[in-house]
Amino acid sequence: MSLPVTIDAPCCTPQQGERGLPAAEAERIARVFKALGDPTRVRLLSLIAAGAGGEACICDLTEPVGLSQGTVSHHMKLLADAGLVTRDQRGRWAYYALTDGALDAAAGALRALA
Repeated sequence: MSLPVTIDAPCCTPQQGERGLPAAEAERIARVFKALGDPTRVRLLSLIAAGAGGEACICDLTEPVGLSQGTVSHHMKLLADAGLVTRDQRGRWAYYALTDGALDAAAGALRALA
């Protein structure tokens, strides 16, 4: 015994309009969370936040994480590209500070998905 098959019927009601995040916004948020997905970068953010005046020199970040200056600079570039830190060049040293509201915005993006 075979059951009748209906080919024309849609499986669900089509959605009207665009829902969810626009693609560009999803990519931006993903870049932030990708940067936060590395424990060294999270540690660097905490060191910067704990620094005098809420900033830290690259020279003060290498020893606590046990990495070379070049590797720390690479991590800091990823954090800056994600919009989580700002960079201020002072002579030969780069100073980093948390971008105002960046971590709150990341937390808000997660809450918006729920």
